[in-house]
Amino acid sequence: MKGINETATYLQGKMKETPTIGLILGSGLGVLADEIEDPIKVPYGDIPNFPESTVAGHAGQLVFGVLEGKQVVAMQGRFHFYEGYSMDVVTFPVRVMKHLVWSKS
Repeated sequence: MKGINETATYLQGKMKETPTIGLILGSGLGVLADEIEDPIKVPYGDIPNFPESTVAGHAGQLVFGVLEGKQVVAMQGRFHFYEGYSMDVVTFPVRVMKHLVWSKS
């Protein structure tokens, strides 16, 4: 949980609504973020404890908003083990999204 609470608290201050869905947009899917209505874009470089993507073409931001009537948060750009990041760093954004996304369970 190291850093997750700090990062989640920062992002909660940026969100209008609590997302119900977290999306990880891989290669070729980044344009889906353009379909998100009322987007709030938060560059990875502004997010505490987030690494920055080194892959060309990755936007490197979280996008909060509405997609098909659902509140979402989308990772537009990912982190990879082959970039030299540890698995803890690679999975950190997913663990933060789990902390942010509202669940009925």
